[in-house]
Amino acid sequence: MNVFLPIAEVSVNILSIFTLSGIVGVLSGLFGVGGGFLMTPFLIFLGVPPTYAVANEANNILATSVSGSTTHYLKNTLDYKMGLMIVVGGVFGTLFGIWTFTYFKGIGKIDIVISLAYMYILAIIGTAMLVEGLGEIEKARKKIIIKKKLHVHYWIHGLPFKMRFPKSKLYESIFTPIIIGLMVGFIAAIMGIGGAFILVPAMIYIIGMPTRLIPGTSLFVTIFVSVIVTFLHAFNYGSIDLILVFMLVLGSIIGVQVGQKLGESVDSTGLKTLLAVLLLLVGIAIAYDTFFAEHVSFEVNKIDVNNLNPLSMFIKKLSAEMPILYGLISIIFAVTLGVGAAFIRRFFSNLRKKYSLKSSK
Repeated sequence: MNVFLPIAEVSVNILSIFTLSGIVGVLSGLFGVGGGFLMTPFLIFLGVPPTYAVANEANNILATSVSGSTTHYLKNTLDYKMGLMIVVGGVFGTLFGIWTFTYFKGIGKIDIVISLAYMYILAIIGTAMLVEGLGEIEKARKKIIIKKKLHVHYWIHGLPFKMRFPKSKLYESIFTPIIIGLMVGFIAAIMGIGGAFILVPAMIYIIGMPTRLIPGTSLFVTIFVSVIVTFLHAFNYGSIDLILVFMLVLGSIIGVQVGQKLGESVDSTGLKTLLAVLLLLVGIAIAYDTFFAEHVSFEVNKIDVNNLNPLSMFIKKLSAEMPILYGLISIIFAVTLGVGAAFIRRFFSNLRKKYSLKSSK
């Protein structure tokens, strides 16, 4: 069954979007990584123009980050002070990223920039994960235990204006999280991803945060960065499609829950290697599509706005006539879905615990 996206002006298969977002959600829940670097290329492969794929995946990431962050808030596993310092850098990085996006869009090169960005990022992440995964398999086979330094000192730790972060029990320069935030915000604006693949390793190896605080703080930062990216894409380009966002969020949230449950019972060492191979294959597919595939221009039937269903007509008119309001609605829509999903998950979790207690008596 196909559905017409009034903003992107393309038809997509509902089952394909829901299935792929669910699969990406499972991988996110299983490995604890964001799925943006997979979902955006998948949307492009399904026929969604890159500009719209980036914007709508950013809105999807906002919803899933709110969902995950709410859960960590209830568990008190967030370092707000550290998170806010990263957000400061993230705001400036996002603004610079949107300016860069606007520049390349203006000269008609934004599609190739997005493709190249994903090609290189997927190659780097995929290679790193493959090396790490194969290393873990080898260590497990030889039963090798290697003690690692928890916190290696780099030049960035010598920066001035140090501040105490009581929750993480750290004494760091404020420039350390701000510089990390700059990189995360820039990448999020260009690629429509949360930036967790940079943020999480940086929190572990550069900042040296406690492991239990990293997932929640990472999601907390992603919320603010995604809010800015979503609003600016909606306001500047009118590229947020609420129908597409709803399908993405629904599939992603369900997939994340399945992935988290699988992660509790499955050894992910071998699966991490398979994920690395998948990332490399997606990167190769993007490279082939960008440089070697014969690009065919398809005739697109112009659809009269009066022939759209009432919901599609409302979304299209609101986006065109009131971009500020539409941007705010896009944010509120994603946040509402995310918070709702978090509390539904908590409700069923408590229900399951009560049932388990009754069964054990």
